[in-house]
Amino acid sequence: MTKVTTSDYHDDLRLSARQGRAVTWIARRRWGLRLMHRFAMRPMIGNQLDGFVNDEIHVPSTTTPGHRIRVRIYRPENTTGPLPVMLYCHGGGYQVGVPEQAHPFFEDLLRRRDVAIAAPAYRLSLAGHPFPSGLDDCVDTIRHLRAHAGELDLRDDRYVIAGHSGGGGLAAALTHRVVDADIIDVAFQMPVYPMLDHRMVTPSAELDGTAIWDRRTNALAWDNYLGHLDGDVPEYASPALREDLAGLPPTITWVGSVEPFRDETIRYVEQLEAAGVPTMFRLFDGGYHAFEVLAPEAPISLEAIEFQGAGFAEYYDRYITGE
Repeated sequence: MTKVTTSDYHDDLRLSARQGRAVTWIARRRWGLRLMHRFAMRPMIGNQLDGFVNDEIHVPSTTTPGHRIRVRIYRPENTTGPLPVMLYCHGGGYQVGVPEQAHPFFEDLLRRRDVAIAAPAYRLSLAGHPFPSGLDDCVDTIRHLRAHAGELDLRDDRYVIAGHSGGGGLAAALTHRVVDADIIDVAFQMPVYPMLDHRMVTPSAELDGTAIWDRRTNALAWDNYLGHLDGDVPEYASPALREDLAGLPPTITWVGSVEPFRDETIRYVEQLEAAGVPTMFRLFDGGYHAFEVLAPEAPISLEAIEFQGAGFAEYYDRYITGE
């Protein structure tokens, strides 16, 4: 265990880190997570992203009869022709969260390039739906979008798969699965500060008391997601288990240096590069988990937001439009 102190954070983030540690305390407890989801996240459901087209569809599950997946689809106004699709997995440690919490991220990307962002409200482990329910929902969403691309005015090729935190881990797992099964053509992926490794064996996984997320919140989240499994954990449940990353699509990611996912993110990037996969990566010194969400106006947060937005635009031009 490594105890984190205020001096470990970037100067821009020391004040907000105090608030972030309160989030950590709440997220160490199942009752705290339930309260967070009920009072901070669920009220966002149905919120509109002003200045853009906001649609919602309901996708039938192929694994659970009667279950329908709520999917928000956002796109720029006054666009013509089928748009390329980003499938976005929201954060929340696989256990809480809603698509609408990522509106600031969506708005930034939608202002940079013409894209349709499809964000499923996948099933959550804290609600009694551990692995593979959420991943199955994302796969069903991807299949539905491709099958109905014409009527939804979407392209059926050159998909982008993205997500933050637990959603970043889910995005990586989804990318691995759809590539392995040749379900869709993935142009690139953006698993940002992703939750990849249930083993928690790296030095950064031992960080205690870090803002937003620490070793104890991480252990609880993995238990909620995988605690029901007997025997070996499948690699789609914990993407860091995958050793051969050859054939995966170009990847954009970033992570802070003062957070549990630092080392597993760096290892993932190094494995991708060793396999010959183009990557775009940055480590933000002194950054805690999801600092750009809690302190969006801090200079370091603006740098992180610009890095991911500019990276998206660059990869869009390179791998989708071929410019």
